[in-house]
Amino acid sequence: MTKPDDQIIVIFGGRGDLATRKIIPALYALHRQGLMPGRYSILATGRSRVTDEEYRKEVVTAAGIDKADEEKESVRKYISAFHYAAIDPSAPGDYPVLAGILEKMRKENDIPGNTLFYLSLPPELYAPITRNLAAQKMNLEDEGWKRMIIEKPFGYDYDSAVSLNNILLDHWDESQLYRIDHYLGKETVQNILVTRFSNGIFEPLWNRNYVHHVEITSCESLGVEKRGAYYEGTGAMRDMIQNHLLHLAGFIAMEPPSSIDATSIRNELAKVFESLRPVRQEEAAKVAIRGQYTGAHVRGEWMKGYREEEGVNPDSLTETYAAIKFYIDNWRWGGVPFYVRTGKRLPTRVTEAVIHFKPTPHYLFSGKSPCEGCNQLIIRIQPDEGILLKFGMKIPGSGFNVRNVNMDFHYSDLAEGHIPEAYERLIYDCMNGDSTLYTRSDAVLAAWRFLDPVLQAWKNDHSIPVYGYPAGTWGPETADSLIEEPELTWRYPCKNLAEDGIFCEL
Repeated sequence: MTKPDDQIIVIFGGRGDLATRKIIPALYALHRQGLMPGRYSILATGRSRVTDEEYRKEVVTAAGIDKADEEKESVRKYISAFHYAAIDPSAPGDYPVLAGILEKMRKENDIPGNTLFYLSLPPELYAPITRNLAAQKMNLEDEGWKRMIIEKPFGYDYDSAVSLNNILLDHWDESQLYRIDHYLGKETVQNILVTRFSNGIFEPLWNRNYVHHVEITSCESLGVEKRGAYYEGTGAMRDMIQNHLLHLAGFIAMEPPSSIDATSIRNELAKVFESLRPVRQEEAAKVAIRGQYTGAHVRGEWMKGYREEEGVNPDSLTETYAAIKFYIDNWRWGGVPFYVRTGKRLPTRVTEAVIHFKPTPHYLFSGKSPCEGCNQLIIRIQPDEGILLKFGMKIPGSGFNVRNVNMDFHYSDLAEGHIPEAYERLIYDCMNGDSTLYTRSDAVLAAWRFLDPVLQAWKNDHSIPVYGYPAGTWGPETADSLIEEPELTWRYPCKNLAEDGIFCEL
């Protein structure tokens, strides 16, 4: 892996939760692996006033640097690269000051004009930041490249996403914008492409002729914790399905790219989203289910319901669980249902995609229905990343009794050492100008266009229920009605420890 160009990294919101938990530790991990540029400086900004030295102490804590390492010359170099400036991101008058600080840092450290701006702030500040940077010509690439990482959410609905995109493109080129989705930085998500396109045993079966349905699950055992006020304006559909899980579905469903480069891969992802069968508002209740967790005892401990959480409206209709069925209208996937669900306060933390293959044309063996014995390819995204293949084998003894058995692989078995976190990979890619794992505007807008009728129906049609489900369960039982065949249901990870074995965490 090559070293990126010499550059300055500007972190808007450098004292915020995201910077502290993810960005600073990711930069330190890249430093320890020798993957930071030869010359670099990092400028964190915020409204509060602290000195460089005070901020560097916060960096040491956030990066988890212990006292022994802090004395090493290479670590001191990393820490001393951080600077801090009190900048109000919504105040145009502060941006000439920012431009002056960056120019001074370039001269003192002999760094060219290459600059990476990381917007680690609420999305309502994206528009003023992009405008104010452009007003000071900090978007121009005459003396070095300029790139901007933008955190989700990319809008609140389709109209707001279009509006934000227009503002961004008024001042910045699409090639400069890096819309980050940390799910795409996970090694197992990237490995979907390798699993599909480097193995002749999978790709011939990866279509409507052999796949019965595709199922994607993302569960959290935690509730909204202290994020109730934020979650009230978001909900599970916007928070997880619109970005993370639809993009996961895109990697599963995309056509083989002409080459492994950013443009080719993102072209194929965009084609998947443009092929999603439109949903009308009047049919939203038939294809999407929403739920909200209620208070219950979980392993002897009382878990309060969503409406009792801090910052949540006691009459809230915000969904903490969402499930949707959709189709991709193209030749590869025509007629194959995709089922996607996500929720909080479920039994365990797990994200996985399951390819359910069709049964054999003629089922010879008794004891199971054809669908119950279908082969499954399970791609575990988190935790315990890996792949599990389920297929039938004869139980020893007389007769032909069949039981599903597993062939499994853990991604950690392939790694010789460190498996990079998602933010490590994504920040490193942006520093190198590789946008493969970043979302493009056409894909973002196509995803919003698809889900917007469901969100509008939930907002305007009060006859659509919000189903309650006790904390610690797998969500509303009504969600089973989305599965077309009555004998089938969702896969419940870890429900059967003997069957899933080491792919479980309870």
